[in-house]
Amino acid sequence: MPLSIFGFRALWSPYFLIAIALGIVLYYLITVKWRDRFEGSQPLKKHQAVYFLSSMVLLYVVKGSPMDLIGHILFSVHMAQMAILLLIVAPFFIIGIPNWIWEKLLSFTIFRKVFMLLTKPLISLLVFTFMFSMYHYPLILDQVKLSLPLHTIFTITLFFSAICLWWPVVNTVKGQPQLHGLKKIGYVILSALLITPACSLIIFVDVPVYETYSSGEAWLQAMALCVPSGTLAGLSGLGISGPELFTNMPTLYDQQLGGILMKVIQELVYVVVIGRIFLSWSQYERDNAEEITRQDLLKRQNLTMHG
Repeated sequence: MPLSIFGFRALWSPYFLIAIALGIVLYYLITVKWRDRFEGSQPLKKHQAVYFLSSMVLLYVVKGSPMDLIGHILFSVHMAQMAILLLIVAPFFIIGIPNWIWEKLLSFTIFRKVFMLLTKPLISLLVFTFMFSMYHYPLILDQVKLSLPLHTIFTITLFFSAICLWWPVVNTVKGQPQLHGLKKIGYVILSALLITPACSLIIFVDVPVYETYSSGEAWLQAMALCVPSGTLAGLSGLGISGPELFTNMPTLYDQQLGGILMKVIQELVYVVVIGRIFLSWSQYERDNAEEITRQDLLKRQNLTMHG
């Protein structure tokens, strides 16, 4: 059956599109139009605007375009959504927000204390891994997909944990935890390793484990997250019984493909990130070779004197 039977609202999420557009307008007003009203503000840089707009476009693609509807039909598309949201949108969003805005947010004591705790490298790795693994545990994912409030809370919490994960890697805010050189590369590699078990379980399990992608009744209830109830009621007479009416892919293959897509997208993103980190590190070493040599000599002299 064609996806068009679900209607324009389910396919294109016009209200979410309006929210994204309002967010972009607010970003423009704060960073450009009203910037002079904020003490310590700085002119918006081109790359910041590009990253923020890219994050908003990708956010709409994964959560507002037909991809979101298809993600309720195919688990593999759902996993691609999550990979893009957590591994691309999150770091783009961090880079897109000017440092002076982050500093304003961090001036709030409660937010600063919580955020600085959750962005410590080891804690951010553990929290993100726990949230990602828990979210994709079959019993939890099925329950989340049957409740709009629960789905919203879990998605926002998981996205926030992704912000915390990427913060030590991409943020340039003074006084915030920042990794450099080999430590940053090691952090990224460890992040990839930690979510591998969750993806492996999805890839190698030999039976469908998600009711909302295999059981017609549970699937139809889950579709209420993105399809208006009136539309679903109107479709009840068409004999729609499950996702198999919209795809020829067996449920198990779709499930395994989802785990593979998550790992492939993750590896591609991380290869690019590690490549950029290495190039930046190498450039820094070349530009500051004399200073690095001087510091190294001072350390050796101090060790010799104290030895």
